[in-house]
Amino acid sequence: MSTATTSVTAESGTARRVGWVLSGLVGAFLLFDAVGKLLKIGPVEDSAAELGLPVHIIVPIGVVLLLCTVLYLVPRTAPLGAVLLTGYLGGAVLTNWRVEKPLFSTVLFAVYVGIAVWAGLYLRDRKVRELLPLRREG
Repeated sequence: MSTATTSVTAESGTARRVGWVLSGLVGAFLLFDAVGKLLKIGPVEDSAAELGLPVHIIVPIGVVLLLCTVLYLVPRTAPLGAVLLTGYLGGAVLTNWRVEKPLFSTVLFAVYVGIAVWAGLYLRDRKVRELLPLRREG
């Protein structure tokens, strides 16, 4: 076994643990957001009104977010969950951009969450790393 292979094998356990921690943190944040929407708490209703969204769509948005997040947290369906969350978060970017929210702190926040979603999945799932290899040429 070569040194490069040994290094990758040794790091994969650490990468997997870091990936699960990152995925868990992102998942907890998204589950918290989904529950807030399902319960239609005041700040969620206020935010929806500020974004020009009708109150009656808050719960369905929460259901979609909850389902996508659960799919992401289950290892067997995690890639599907990550793809669906990417679409969901893209909608969040557009919704905030449409009402001219601050770019870096609000509009792009969903992009930051999406990066964390994929980083967590990449680190925890060997098949995703094989599908999307990050390597230096040279």
